[in-house]
This record gives sequence, structure tokens and C-alpha cells, in this order.
Amino acid sequence: MPAQLNTHDEWLETDGLGGFASGTVSAIRTRRYHAALLTVASPGYRRLALLNGFDAWLDTPQGNFPITSQVYDPGVVHPHAWDRIDAFEADPWPRWQFRLADGTCVEHQLFVPHGHSACILTWRVLGDAESCVLSVRPYISGRDFHQLHRENAAFRFDLSLLEGRVIWRPYPDKPAIVSLTNGEYVHEEEWYRSFLYEEERDRGLDYLEDLASPGAFRWDLSQGEAIWMVAAEGHEAVFGAQGASTAKVVDRLRSAERDRRNAFPSVLHQAGDAYVVRRGSGNAIVAGYPWYQEWSRDTFVSLRGLCIRTGRMEEAKRILLDWAPAIDGGMLPNVYPEPGVPPEFNSVDASLWYVVAAHEFLEQAKSSKPALPEEARATIQKAMHEVVAAYADGTRYGIHMDADGLLAAGGPGLQLTWMDAKVDDWVVTPRVGKAVEVQALWLNALRMLSEFEDEWGAVYKRGLDAFRERFWNSALGRLYDVVDVDHRAGTTDAAFRPNQILAVGGLPFPLMEGDAARAIVDAVESHLYTPMGIRTLAAADPGYRGHYEGGVVDRDGACHQGTVWPWLLGPFIDAWIRVRGGDGKAREEARTRFLPPIEAHLERAGIGHLSEMADGEAPHRPRGCPFQAISVAEALRVAVDHFMD
Repeated sequence: MPAQLNTHDEWLETDGLGGFASGTVSAIRTRRYHAALLTVASPGYRRLALLNGFDAWLDTPQGNFPITSQVYDPGVVHPHAWDRIDAFEADPWPRWQFRLADGTCVEHQLFVPHGHSACILTWRVLGDAESCVLSVRPYISGRDFHQLHRENAAFRFDLSLLEGRVIWRPYPDKPAIVSLTNGEYVHEEEWYRSFLYEEERDRGLDYLEDLASPGAFRWDLSQGEAIWMVAAEGHEAVFGAQGASTAKVVDRLRSAERDRRNAFPSVLHQAGDAYVVRRGSGNAIVAGYPWYQEWSRDTFVSLRGLCIRTGRMEEAKRILLDWAPAIDGGMLPNVYPEPGVPPEFNSVDASLWYVVAAHEFLEQAKSSKPALPEEARATIQKAMHEVVAAYADGTRYGIHMDADGLLAAGGPGLQLTWMDAKVDDWVVTPRVGKAVEVQALWLNALRMLSEFEDEWGAVYKRGLDAFRERFWNSALGRLYDVVDVDHRAGTTDAAFRPNQILAVGGLPFPLMEGDAARAIVDAVESHLYTPMGIRTLAAADPGYRGHYEGGVVDRDGACHQGTVWPWLLGPFIDAWIRVRGGDGKAREEARTRFLPPIEAHLERAGIGHLSEMADGEAPHRPRGCPFQAISVAEALRVAVDHFMD
């Protein structure tokens, strides 16, 4: 493989429904989530891996040449084919070129057509080939996407042939896997055992899997392009009408998908589209690929960048309306509520982010067409009121408005802020009391509600005065991270964390101004800023952890103890521009200083996207989820606000 290609970089193809295909540049599957067809199934919005992967090889007059590789326990790579990759491109979708020892060059493309739980795979010879036969052996399961598959007697290799389609149904209660090709299929039942997933092993998780292979497809590439279309049961419409030419169907799908992707004004806009999906008759925001769900906090941090700034007002409206009935005691559940599943609550800020997103939506809706129906406006404003009123009166987990107008929250064993890592009974960053970014969100919410309920204006003013007096650390020239720690009046936590940046940027109404605001931004830039994002704890702090690696305990222990989070670049860049006057000169300087590293990151790790986090220490290796909604959303929000005409 050419030296410039990073074999561990990952590609992602999403279907707009919550399903996806993903893998690595090397085509070696390193995660349990790497699959060519991963679908969302009802009921319960379950994600299922159907077509986990495949092996492919070419037969020419000069011999047999594998073009895919697998890793088997205890780390054996077989066959050794990855060095036949001559080139890889991710735009407009994953495309590999393989060069064989006899000079034959073959191109493989893979894309997911939007709105279909399907994957289109093609291979073609570049140039002339006297004889070149392609064989592809699929590996299938039908498992929950978080779980790993094992050889078992319940698995069914049964084959159905219908209208030229090859249909496998591994388990009776899971969707069938439907294939349509212009090649030949030979049924050859085999189990392949002990696939090893390196990323899972390195994360301290189970990492071995058995997959079934029901047979193999074959094509003579000298006769033309090989086409393999695979879909989850219920999505066969992607194949076109019965008897339709597979070549014409694929040409139509390619053209439509290329046009759709080319319509996005930037790489960030296209990346953002991956996270906004259909959910029944509504919409949802997937927090990250490949493993996250529809988390409430991530949804409303992301909504502003992914939908409101990009003009996707209808999707924004549906998401706000869909979540509104889930508010209980002023709080939103952690994940989108499923029927029959008791909701869990442990986020003090998710519903405050809802209020912020709702406010920005309603402001934008004033000039949007068609006009927002009055019923929708009333429902959203009612939800905003429910959050603020319940928090002011007091709700679960010690959340209540104190006499100073600020919001207290938390207790022993609770992790309520966005720094929510917890291992068994160990809360890594408890931040009980009055956390600084919670106050920024709370005071913004009060200010927003006062625009249509006058009585909250005085509460906002009282809280703002208290914030400026109580959070300013004059000795260090920045803000405290928490005051009234563990609800002990007058105590402070001076740990230098990035949360204070939200008092200056990232929200509609800044709490700090003038020299104090400039001092905060300068301190964050000096001690917390990295090209990949903002550190969660200053390196001088005794609790600092510079690397996010190891098993679950090690990683969660480092998650907010120095690990870099790219999403914080959004509030930071906002604040940086704001304290410099917010004019064109400040914006251009910010563009030159902060955008090139973001643009460079779009070409690595999760290609075309931004990672969840990175090591605190240089070279700031990307970590966590490689495709993260809040990271993309905040970069997109500031790009639209400050850098796009």
C-alpha cells in the first residue's frame, strides 16, 4: 500500500435511516461495527449487523490474487492482500484500486444510497484484461451491532431464490439479507471462526467473532463491471422493477447519489448530513458512528449546527416536537424514549441545551418560509417553560435554583454534567454544586424565557450578578469551575477546565465581558487549546491524564482529565472572535489560526468527519468515536456564523 495511506483511517457510508456501512482504508475490519450492511430494524430502533464483510479474490492467467484480508486470532493476517491496494479515495464514496503482480488493475467502489438500507458494491478492470474472474465470499450474522457472533446451531444457511434474488435469513426474528447481482452464485456453507478485531481488543473489550458464509458470487470482469446489490428485507425497492437491468439501476443510483452529495456547499455540510436521520415519521440526530444512539445532550448541542444553521428547519422542528413530551420534572431522558423502556435521567444540562436550541430555532423561524404553525411554536415554548420552571422549583438529583439565582445540582454518586464518566461507583469528575457551564446555560435559558414570560427577567439579572461576583477568580484571572462545591456554601473548585469558555462564547448571551472575558479566552488558549480541540484539564493539574488509552477503567479515567474534545472548538472560536470585537479582521485571523487543523483532521481518522476526542499530549492522536455529531456540528456552526458568506 502507498506510504501516504493510513491503513487505520476509517470510512463511513450512512443511509439516512440510522444504518450504515463502515470499514478501514485497508479493508481489514478492526471493529465489531465494521460492516457492509448494518440496518435499523423495528421495533425499538434496533441496529443489526447483517453483512459483516466479505473476502474477494481475482483469478487471472498468472494466478490467484486475494484483494481483501482478514485478521484471525491470535493476530494472523490472512490472506496477505492489503499491499495490493494501489490507491484509495473517499470522495464521493470509498473507492479502491488494486494492482496485481501481473499488472492487472481493478477498481472497487462501495456506496450506500440515501434512504435505503442497502449497499451497492462494484468491481471493474481498468484497462484491458484477457481473463479476470472475481470471486466474493460474504460473511453474515444478523446480530445486534454491539454484540459479537458465535457459531451456533440456531443459525440457518437456508437459501431462497426469488426473481433472480439470493435471499438468506440467518434467524427467523431478524430481517433477511437480499442480494441481486449480475454474476453467478454458488451455495457453499462454511463457518469462519475467530475473526480478531484489533480496536476492540485495544479498548479492553471482547474482540473475537465467528461468522457464517453461505456461498460465493463469481463474475468474469473481462465481460464488464461486476455488480452486487445487497439490501435488508423491506428495502428491496432499491433494486428497481422486476427484470430491470442491474447496470442501469446502479447507474441511476450512482448518478442520484453523486448529485445529492455534490449539492452540499462544503465538506462539513456533507458530514453533518450523516447524523440527521429519519425516525418513523420524525427525525433524530445520531450522536456518533459507529456505536452511539440518539442521546439528548448530543442532540441539542448538535441541532444548532446540523439543522438550524444549514436551513433544515423542518427536521429541527420535528426533533424539538418529538422530544418535548419526554420532558419530566424539567429533565430530558439520556436517550430517546422507547415504548416500554423506563427512561433514565442523569443530565442536568441536556434540557438546558434544548432551551438554547429551541430559542435559536424560534428566532430563525421568524424569517423562515413557510411560517411556523402557531401550535408548534406554542408547544416548543411550553417545553422551554417546563424546563425552567421545574429547575427553579427543584427537581430530582438536587437540581434547584438557589437564592442567588444560580442553579445547584448533584449529589454523591451522580454525574450530571457533560463530564459524565463513571466506572462502577467511581464518578471521575463529580462537579457537584454549581458548575460553571451549567450556569451559562441556565442564565441563557432564563434570558430566553424572559422574552415571552416577563417574570424571569429579574431572576436572570439576579443570577447574572451573582455569577460575575462568585465565579471570578481574581487571583488567577479566570473563572472557577464549580462554586458551592458539594453544596457547601462559599467553597470553590479552581481546577482549570474548559467549561468556563461557555460564559464567553458558544451561547447567544455571554455572561462575561471586557477585560475579564479576554483574560478567560487568553488563558484557555495558552493552557488548554490544541489543534485538535480543547483539553478538559490543564496539564499542570495533578489529575491530568495526557493519553486516552487502555481498558474501560483507564479510558474513562482519562476521558475528562486532559483528553481533548473537538466540539469545544466551537465555543472557543466564538469567544476568541467575540473578545476581539467580532469584526472581519478578527474572523480572518481566527480562520487562519484555527481552521487549517480542522480541515486536516477531516482527511484522517474518520475520513470526512471529526473525532469525538483526542489525546491531550502531542501528536494528539484521535480517540473515541471516529465520527462524532457534536464535533462536526460545532465546527459547522462556527464556520457558517463566521467564515462562510
